[in-house]
Order: sequence, then structure tokens, then C-alpha cells
Amino acid sequence: MSSPASSAESPQQLRQTSEILSRGAVAAPLLPQTLSGFRIGVTSDRRSEELIAAFQRRGAEVTHAPALRIASLTESVTLQQDTNKIISSSPDYAIITTAYGMRRWAEAAETYGVWPELHEALSGASILVRGPKARGAIRAAGLDDDGAAEDERTDTMLDMLLEKDISGKTIAFQLHGMLNHQQVHRIEAAGAKVLTVMPYTWTKPAEDSELLKMISSVIDRQLDMVTFTAAPAVDAFLGVAQQYGKREELVSALQSDVLTAAVGAVTAAPLAEAGIEAIIPERWRLGALIKKVCDHLESHHILKAETVRGLMEIRGHQVRFPDSPTPPVRLSPAPLALLRELVMADGTVLSREELLEKLPHCDSERALEMLVSRLRKSLQVPSVVQTVVKRGYKLAV
Repeated sequence: MSSPASSAESPQQLRQTSEILSRGAVAAPLLPQTLSGFRIGVTSDRRSEELIAAFQRRGAEVTHAPALRIASLTESVTLQQDTNKIISSSPDYAIITTAYGMRRWAEAAETYGVWPELHEALSGASILVRGPKARGAIRAAGLDDDGAAEDERTDTMLDMLLEKDISGKTIAFQLHGMLNHQQVHRIEAAGAKVLTVMPYTWTKPAEDSELLKMISSVIDRQLDMVTFTAAPAVDAFLGVAQQYGKREELVSALQSDVLTAAVGAVTAAPLAEAGIEAIIPERWRLGALIKKVCDHLESHHILKAETVRGLMEIRGHQVRFPDSPTPPVRLSPAPLALLRELVMADGTVLSREELLEKLPHCDSERALEMLVSRLRKSLQVPSVVQTVVKRGYKLAV
């Protein structure tokens, strides 16, 4: 059973402490510009500022368009009624899925004037948590848990619960922003009574315009990566694309040219269902996601080539000559695709026929000639792309 900690701060005190620490924070030190040249799309709402700042401090250009917004339900009559039901039922077990949800629930109970009663009710229950963050929120509230899911999945937490004889027991279930009928049914099928509580929910932004811009940027290959921190946001992202007839093009881009990164396997599941492979950190944490993105882009997505003008680097959409005074240039998708093909050929001549087959932007030799001209003009180092008469083009190495 869980036991209250007499020294625990109230939700209001915890919130005030956080605000004081935030006001006293010092400016973050400059970091190596490992993401310079890359464009990253951020779809999260909560903690998006932290994610955006981390990428920008490392040199990335960031586009932000929340796929879903988290809305606290503190003022909800339903939340108050559900909280009172749980208090009066003295649950045998409590399932806490998210730290954010537990904090909002405690704050709401304090607003309703029933936090001591809720604390007492939860103290008498055997509490299961989805992972370390939820455990931290439980302990901050002066409670303790009796186990956590090793893989941080709600279904695994329910497996732990169902290993016990819960027939005739009452289960308080803090929902993760939405009602999952299948999960509730699993508990009820074991003979238990389930009382759900939803301290927050997911809502669509007032307009789809910003999200549509990001979707179009992915389709046009104007982004190098899109990040996700919640499975409902993935569903919303793909759903908006479906609504506007862009899903097929979006999925195609995410399967080929634009990377996706997810904070964990649960978040990545809707991507996998769509045939999209996401980059996932070993630890399902925001900090680990940031490090994974940096490491992956730096080690797998920076093309380097020795040319007649020295070392050339392609970093995302940016091309630069580190040992030359020539400033970095940003290429549009078509010239960039051509340059990548020439770099990967490593000085070998690529015929016009080969390039026309590889480049979706070109449908004729005339279009290819114009594309080569655009690339040379953009690079400001025309000698790097060499024409081999009657044969094709190559990178001058």
C-alpha cells in the first residue's frame, strides 16, 4: 500500500518552486553547431519551447506547428465529479499513466478543495505507474507506488495489474488524454470496477494552416526531419494530411527523403503502421531524443567530398566549403538532389540518361541543363560541377 509523506509539498507549492527556479535560470552556454544547415519540424505542444531551443542552440532552423494541443480540464465539471467518485469509492488500485496528468489532477483537486481527501484515497490504494516520470509525480505528491512498467507502456502496466486477482476490486484509472475503451474493457473483463479520470485532453489547433504548411514542407522536401513526442500527435498529423488529400504524398516523403524521430516506441507506433521508420532513443526522454537527433544527423546525413575547391559539406539543405571564404549557401530541393547524386558518384561521370532516371524533378535533357545551370549559379563555385562533353556531368574532384 502507498503511504503519504508528511514533508511533501502541495501542488501549489511545487508550482511556485518551479516558477522561482525558472526566473532564476541563467542563459544556456553556446553549443557546437552540430545541426547547422538542417531544418527540423517540431509537432509537439507541451515542452515544445525546450525542444525548439535545444535544436536552435545547435544551429538548426526549426519550424513549429503543434499537431495537437494539450488542454487542462481543471474547470471541467466532469473531472470534479469523477474525482469525487474516486474519493468516495476508496479504490483498491490506482493506475497513473503520466506525470503531467497526475500533476494536473492534484492541482484540480486542490482547486476543488478536496486534495486532502484524494490524497487519503490514493494512499490507501496500491498504485501502479507507467514509468519513472509518473513515479516522480506520485512521490512529489507525497505518495508511493508499488510498481512500474519496464517498457513504459500502459498495456504492460495493465498486464501487471491483471496478474493479481482483481475480481470485485475498484480501480482508479488516470487516462492519458483520451479514453481507450479496449484498456478499460480488459480490466472490467477481470471482474473489477473501473473509475476513470481525465485531467487533460488533446484538442486540435483552432486552424489547420500552420500544420498544413509543415505537411507541404515535408512533401516539397523542405525539411530534413520531423519530430514527434506523442502518438495522438502522429495520428493528427497524418489525419490532417488525409483530410486535405495529401496523405499519400506525405507518407511517401517520410518513407524516403524526410526523416522522422519519435520520443519512444509508443509514439512511433502510428508511424510504423503507416510504413514509416522513425529514429527512437533508447531512453524515452526528451533529452535523449535531442541527443539521438543530433548524433544521427551528424553521423548519417552530412555528405563530404574533396573537390577542386577543397572540402565540400552538404548539411541538410546547406552546402559549404569549410576551408574557403565562400559563404554557406542553401539549395532548393531540385539542385540539392542533383548535387547529392554527383557527390555519391565520387568523381565518376553520370550520363544524362542516368541523371534523368534518378532525378524526379527532370523530365528532359533541356530541364537537366537548366538544373545544372541553377546549381552552378547557386554554389557560386561553378567549377565544382564539370561538364564532360558528349558524356554527362561529374563532380570536379
